[in-house]
Amino acid sequence: MLKIRTVPTSTPRSRAQAIERALTPTSSSWLNRVERWFRDLTDKAIRRGVFRSVPERIAAIEAYLAAHNKDPKPFIWTASADASLEKVRRGRVALGRITA
Repeated sequence: MLKIRTVPTSTPRSRAQAIERALTPTSSSWLNRVERWFRDLTDKAIRRGVFRSVPERIAAIEAYLAAHNKDPKPFIWTASADASLEKVRRGRVALGRITA
């Protein structure tokens, strides 16, 4: 993923662009898993709830966590390190073609 942001330079009227690179894992599987977990938390514990205070909302979240943790299921990473590194290599080659 590439993020482009504007960075002030020494001259007030001129601007420079900085590019930040962030590595996303193979198919973003761990990130997708985290996002899905927060979606479930939102759907099952927060959305459509009526909370008159922050402590009420915290109590609802903690109740969801307690119920969720009664039967935990481990996340099992299925991609090998070699497969992940190969994708990184291919991504670098593709990025090199774009920026060259």
